[in-house]
Amino acid sequence: MGSYLLRMVQHPRAGVMAAAAILLVTALISLSAPTRSSAGGMLEIADLLARAEEYDKQMVVVVGRVANLQTATTRQGQSGYGFLLEDPSGTVKVVGLGKLEVHDGEQVIVEGVFSRLRQTGRAIVYNEIKATVIRPMDRPNPDLVG
Repeated sequence: MGSYLLRMVQHPRAGVMAAAAILLVTALISLSAPTRSSAGGMLEIADLLARAEEYDKQMVVVVGRVANLQTATTRQGQSGYGFLLEDPSGTVKVVGLGKLEVHDGEQVIVEGVFSRLRQTGRAIVYNEIKATVIRPMDRPNPDLVG
């Protein structure tokens, strides 16, 4: 250890280069590490709800059946939607903006940011996904079809 410190004193750039190399390796490892939702693929609603605090404010991918679909228009005139995503183990609320191409009873894959709780005025909303992508399971993905 003493000889290493002596070399760093003799060659101050060597210490900076070593620290930079360690930071680079750490960054590459963290970038190549799978995220929680991609590590195991899709989450089941039961897993999401059981570990809601862990997934809070994280991107998740969940599969389930659409129920109680509602559409609305914002004050700015933008279309929005909300529905319950259900499976036999539980239910989460899904909200998003834009036109929705799914129907009640349809099996879907939802990608979005999960919130364990969100306060809107006096109301508190629990277990909600702000959707970025919703794909029906029974229709082909146009990105994958030649």
